[in-house]
Amino acid sequence: MPAEPPRPSDGRIALALFLFLNFLFLLTSSGRVRTIDELTVDFQAESLVTRGSFAVPQALAARTYYGKRDREGNPQAPYGAGQAVLLAPWYMLGRLLSAVVPGIPPPARDAALDAAVVSSSATFAALAAALAFLLLARLGLPAGASAAAALILALGTPVFAYSSWLFSEPLVAAMLLAAALVLFSGPREAPVALLRSVAAGLLLGGAIWVRPAHVIAVPVFVFGLLLRDRARGILPACVVAGVSSVFAAAYLLRNDFLFGSFFDFGYPVMAEGGKRLNSFSTPLSTGLFGFLLSPGKSLFLFAPPLLVALAGLPALARRDRGLAVVAGFTPVVYLLFYAGYAQWEGGYSFGPRYLVPVIPLLMLALGPLWAQRGRALRSLALVLAAAGFFVQLIGMSTSFLEDQATGAYYDAHWNYRMSYSPLVSQTQRLLHYLATPSPAPIGLGFDRWFVFLGKTGIARGPILAGVLLEAVAALAFGAYFFLLLRARKVCSSSSAPLSVSN
Repeated sequence: MPAEPPRPSDGRIALALFLFLNFLFLLTSSGRVRTIDELTVDFQAESLVTRGSFAVPQALAARTYYGKRDREGNPQAPYGAGQAVLLAPWYMLGRLLSAVVPGIPPPARDAALDAAVVSSSATFAALAAALAFLLLARLGLPAGASAAAALILALGTPVFAYSSWLFSEPLVAAMLLAAALVLFSGPREAPVALLRSVAAGLLLGGAIWVRPAHVIAVPVFVFGLLLRDRARGILPACVVAGVSSVFAAAYLLRNDFLFGSFFDFGYPVMAEGGKRLNSFSTPLSTGLFGFLLSPGKSLFLFAPPLLVALAGLPALARRDRGLAVVAGFTPVVYLLFYAGYAQWEGGYSFGPRYLVPVIPLLMLALGPLWAQRGRALRSLALVLAAAGFFVQLIGMSTSFLEDQATGAYYDAHWNYRMSYSPLVSQTQRLLHYLATPSPAPIGLGFDRWFVFLGKTGIARGPILAGVLLEAVAALAFGAYFFLLLRARKVCSSSSAPLSVSN
């Protein structure tokens, strides 16, 4: 009898999925920084590597400064150091490549370096999808159902679009999913190990140091752990809360050290047009309407698969009540928190930016639903995933900043226009560039790194080599991922018990 082929492990499949998506997202990266949020964290990473500081005097020189001077007069960003620290390896790699790769003239080296830093988002987005797969697989779901949910998350929601820009949302999405993985993927009959609790606290604390507002996720994770494990969950929940609290307290000490007050986070009092951005002055009904129903920020318009995922929460709860609480309630907490925020729309950005980190949590509920239901529901999920995929392509095809800086996004008082519809205006912009024979000026037109860098003067050779490398790697790892899934299915079928009829 021939020996059965080895059964691919969950970790091996997750790694193949990560590599496939990472190279795919690298291929579709924008490769440039434009908004103040992106520029600021780029400058923070540069300062950390070159000066050992998080001050951003470069922003003053570039006239893009948004922040506050510290007690010594240094211009500081209003964000924590978390993202900049994690971007440092990409910055160092970018410096190396821009110096040694032939065909990059000195004036274009900064653009090449920025493209390397922006590529970090591709890695974080791919990691989020791989973690989603691993978490669902460890809940006991079939590999096919876990892979379907992870792929729909990766390609049918704004995780795909945000993989191409230097916002912090893909990083935080990966951190939240990693925290959920270490807390809710173990055996339910045993309490969460101390080391796992510490790891979850470190991940949630790290998210706080990316943006302090992410502290609102901690109580939901703690509550989910207590609800699932009851008395056995008290110690792990205390550890998660305690470690996260240490990070939060350290952030407050950072505020006091830099600005002389625990609750001065370094945001300027006023921003564009004298508007107070960092307050909670938006009527809750306005923010909720914007996040749920507006054509420019609706959660369900920009992430259509969520409409199916919502129906999967009861099935997820049957697998793990604590994880279902985290998946279902964390998005609600973020929705209510940001709906009242003055700049609830997320500044210049595509879709519901501030909700992007919690979309993957809710998408976890698609996994058990996919495994249980029939062809009709799966077909609906695929249709919604295809719709979401095309929504992301529209947002990525041309610069959202080019589209929004025309006055269609903000009115004269810097209030968001609820009538703004990027799916219409960016489609029109794309059709315009497709019909225009002459190339668009630098910074305009098609929003991909290989187009942008070509306009900066970089030779075609290294650009073409980069495109080919990423495309071949994406195809190779994509094929490997699907081969592993097929092998897993074959192994599962061969190990299934035979039924005996009477």
